[in-house]
Parts: sequence; C-alpha cells; structure tokens
Amino acid sequence: MAGVLIIDDDEEMCYALSRMVGRLGHTPVCANSISGGLEEVRSGHIDVVFLDVRMPDGNGLEALPRIQSSPSSPEVIIITGFGDADGAEIAIKSGAWDYIEKGCSTREMSLPLLRALEYRKQKQSAREGAKSIVALKRGGIIGSSSKLMDCLDFLAQAAASETSVLITGETGTGKELFARAIHSNSSRAKGPFVVVDCAALPETLVESVLFGHEKGAYTGAEKASEGLVGQAGLGTLFLDEVGELPPGTQKSFLRVLQEHRFRPVGSKKELGSDFRLVAATNRNMDKMAQEGHFRDDLLFRLKSFVIELPPLRERSEDIRELARHHIDRFCEKYGLTPKGFSPEFLEILKAHQWPGNIRELVNTLDRALAAARFESTLFPKHLPVDIRVQRARASVNHKVVLDEGLNRQAHQALPSLQEFREAASIQAEKNYLTELIGLCEGDIKEACRISGVSQSRLYALLQKHKISR
Repeated sequence: MAGVLIIDDDEEMCYALSRMVGRLGHTPVCANSISGGLEEVRSGHIDVVFLDVRMPDGNGLEALPRIQSSPSSPEVIIITGFGDADGAEIAIKSGAWDYIEKGCSTREMSLPLLRALEYRKQKQSAREGAKSIVALKRGGIIGSSSKLMDCLDFLAQAAASETSVLITGETGTGKELFARAIHSNSSRAKGPFVVVDCAALPETLVESVLFGHEKGAYTGAEKASEGLVGQAGLGTLFLDEVGELPPGTQKSFLRVLQEHRFRPVGSKKELGSDFRLVAATNRNMDKMAQEGHFRDDLLFRLKSFVIELPPLRERSEDIRELARHHIDRFCEKYGLTPKGFSPEFLEILKAHQWPGNIRELVNTLDRALAAARFESTLFPKHLPVDIRVQRARASVNHKVVLDEGLNRQAHQALPSLQEFREAASIQAEKNYLTELIGLCEGDIKEACRISGVSQSRLYALLQKHKISR
C-alpha cells in the first residue's frame, strides 16, 4: 500500500482523486496549499504526489524541487487546469513524472499513478540488488545531495551499458570525474581511458592526432604514430569539450563512431578500434546544431545517453562535505595539522554562487589554507577578498530590499504577538542548532553533551530544520 499525496485547493478534485487512489488500494492524503503539502511530504512516507500548478500560496512547479528533496523522494505528477507547452517542458525537465490537464478521465489519471508506483518498486529492487553486488566506485565524486544521487544513478546505468554517453554541465562541475567513473565501473575498467581535449586539437593535425599517421605522410612525420582512437581500443575514448571539434573532423568522426574503423593519415589500410565513447561539453549542443555549427547526425549519436550535471549552487548541501574532504586532502599534501572551520566560514561558502563550480571551490580552499598557514581554524578572514566583498555587498543589498519591502507593507497589519514569538523562537532554535553542529563539526555525541538534549531529540530537531551534519 502506497502513500499518495494530493496537493490541490479544488475540493472536488481532491475528493475525486482520493476516491480513485482508495479504489486502487492505496492511502490518499490531501493538502489544500503548497505549505501544507510540504509539511505532509516531510512528515510521512509519500510515494507519489499529485500537484496542482496554480495554488493560493504559490506555483506548484516552483515547489517541485522541494517536494522531490523530501526524505521519501516521491514521484510528482503535475495536474493543471491551465496546461501549456512551456509548463509541460519545465515540469518534465524539473523531474516530474507526468504533466496532465484536469478534465481527463479517471483511467488517464490512474495510469500515470500506477506506472509511477511500478517504477518506484523496480527502482528500489534494483538499488537493493546493486548494493548486494558491488558498491559504485565514485572516483572522487563527493556529496550526497538528491541531485548528485540522481546523477550517480544515471552513472551506474551508463556504466552497465556500451552506449555512447554525453555529459553536460557548466565548467568545473566534474564532467571528467564522471567520465572516469563510468569507465572504472564498466566492463572496460581494465582497458585504457584516453582523453581527447577537443579544444586543444591543432587544426592542421586533428586527423593525425585522432587517427594516427604513416611515416612520411606529411612534412615532419618522421615515423609512424598511433592515433588516440587506436589507443582507446578495448577501453574508453573521452572527448572533452566535444563542441569544439572542428566541422571537417565531425564528418569523419561520425563514420568512425558508426563503424569503429578509421584510416590513419597517409595509409591505404583501414584499422579497427573497439572503443566506447564518452563525451562532455559545457555548451548548448542543440543550439549549436540548430545554428549549423555542429552536425545533427553526430549529435544524435552522442546523445544516446545524457547525464546533466547540476551546478554547485544547486546542491549547496554538498559544500560542507566537499570542503571537509579537500581541506583534509590539502592538509595531508602540505604536511599541515588537520584544520576545522567556523560556521561563518561555511556559511559564506554556501552563499557564494560559484560560477566556477567545484573547481573554483577547490582553488578557494587551497588559497584559504595558504592564508591560514599554521592556524587551526579557518575563518572568513582567510577567504579570498573578492568572495568576502561579494558577501558583504549581498548582505547590504539584502537589507535594503528588506527595508524597502517593510516600507511598502507598512500599511498592513502586524502579526499577532503569539505568531511573532513562535516565528522568532523557531528561527532562534534553527540558528542555535546550525552553530552547534558547525562547532562540533558534525559530532552528534558532543552536540548532545553541549545542548543537553537526547540523541533522538537532536536528530528530530535537525530533520525539522533541514540541517545537515
């Protein structure tokens, strides 16, 4: 029996969906607001959510990521009386199971629910089976956020197949790490992992670098050379920044990808290479293809399996773990004693937008350690000036916005004293717990000793306020 949450302010719709869910043998729960739905999904085990788009307290599509990040990570079926193509695209790209317009028959509503529940059952069985066989080799991929775990699920699927993989994401998100992890978890793990930096390929020697050449094939070719495609035989060929591949080479590489055969420059013979292709890019390949800068047929081949890596700003809950890992690594590398970091130091790291993503974070931590030298704790003062300036400016701008908002709303009634006290109490409790966990560096026993609460109570409070260890 599954838990199905219906978030809709239309009572008739809630009633109809509740009856349908009940007839299917599952437990329906209703919420008439997004805030109420979030409370339900956080407090109980929910497998599937029917979510309306237009709600009294917000837009359902905007709440979708918060619902998916809840402990049970439910599948979400969007239901709306005002369907449009853009909304459907946003919903699917945001991870919704389906997008349905109200007015459909009961069967049309029940089928996505049954399929979503079937998928969850199979997914759980697959995960349990995978755990019993072997643990995924992450190869330096750090974090446990829901977005990263979804990417790791895709990584495991890609590693179990032989299809071509395209890894997309901003600069510094870890595309090569994922490519190496796909290789090391695949049946080709004992074979070579050959990296081709497409952005650095010399335009006049592209085909020679990729396919090799015979002695005397061109001026300066004093001896025969095996190309990178040949070197990748029985292993993985990784095309980094594949969007930079020259147009002329795209055509020849398409045939190589189809036939796994190529002709070295100056040779009359074709050679074979049993390689598996993984490519990566930080560019919009679909737009490049539309504008004629990249071949449609090659892009189709590359996109057999796509893994889209999220930017660091969308998985800020991983920053503590990333910081801890790299600080420890640098301390060991430089022969320094282990260092802690203050809550304020971590707060600034989480608030920064990280345009350079994980690569920028790692460089920042390296600079912070250089500034701290032999001091035992990292403080905001140790961070680069530009990051501290951005933080200071943001705090001032935030205050200005708050002040303007208060002035605009001055005519509105204040909350009751009881409501004000409750809100202040909740915020104060959250601030205390955040500082406590930062001070104890995630040591729950020490946190219990300082706070004077039991371990079970502390865990409940941390979950209530969404505070990670």
